[in-house]
Amino acid sequence: MTKAPGMSEIRAAAERIRGFVRRTPVIPAVPVREHSELARGLLLKLESLQVTGSFKARGAINAVISLPAERLQRGIVTASGGNHGLAVAYAGWAAGVPATVFLPRSVAADKLAKLAAWRARVVVSGEAWDDSNRAALQHAEAENLAYIHPFADRAVIAGQGTIALEILEKNPDVDTLLVAIGGGGLISGIAIAAKALKPGIRIIGIEPTGAPTLHDSIAAGRLVELAGLDTAAVTLAPRRSAELNLAVIKEAVEQVVLVEDEEMREAARWLWREAGIGAELSGAAAVAALLARHYRPGADERMCAVVCGAGTDGFD
Repeated sequence: MTKAPGMSEIRAAAERIRGFVRRTPVIPAVPVREHSELARGLLLKLESLQVTGSFKARGAINAVISLPAERLQRGIVTASGGNHGLAVAYAGWAAGVPATVFLPRSVAADKLAKLAAWRARVVVSGEAWDDSNRAALQHAEAENLAYIHPFADRAVIAGQGTIALEILEKNPDVDTLLVAIGGGGLISGIAIAAKALKPGIRIIGIEPTGAPTLHDSIAAGRLVELAGLDTAAVTLAPRRSAELNLAVIKEAVEQVVLVEDEEMREAARWLWREAGIGAELSGAAAVAALLARHYRPGADERMCAVVCGAGTDGFD
């Protein structure tokens, strides 16, 4: 099994991706009219303002520019529910190499349009990310292309971990980080960095009830593959994670809670009404866990929710 990155790799990633990604703001949720009692101790890390619209740019650009030039010559390939594909398309554009992105049929139409704008070749294959990923791996091997995994990749995880560096540099008093889970790359990187900087910090993961991949794996004590998926938050919906991510999450994440699609929609609407933040369903998942009271903070607990992706599917 691939070893997880350490703090030195995350700090190196922060230097490497500087100039390719945005240092996104951390803002207080208050003042708000609705749910003011819950928002009082809440900060929002706005990765929805990141280039390509999600945190994924951090890991993708770190992985791509870490590769030797000869490995990149023929191009790069990945599979994605949408956001990682956009990030790899951007990384290919930035590195000047062609990018091919395999996507499931459930991908949002706006993601397809954005991929075309970044000049990526798009292949729609399969019903879920796992199906697209098998096709992407076969294509990468046949064409001798560099494959960029969306979550089970050391350089990708290190890139995502730079989010925790930014949060805690300016907000060292944060007690708890609320982080959405798809395959687990985001929460793995954040957990590694946050625990290194502040061992007592709590990391809470959030998954859709219709795609409880890591929740069920932790309960089973082993990596499980879901028989099916039932969520509109397709960027949070692989049927199976990876041993690398499960190992980090089991060690460093205190709890994984589940949220309903409608709870993510309401959180997205709340973010739009109260703060003008356009978050997709996955981007609102961390806030949904708090507003729906699946995570109940203690008195005076200082929290930071990662708003991990932009979109309008939460309030269209």
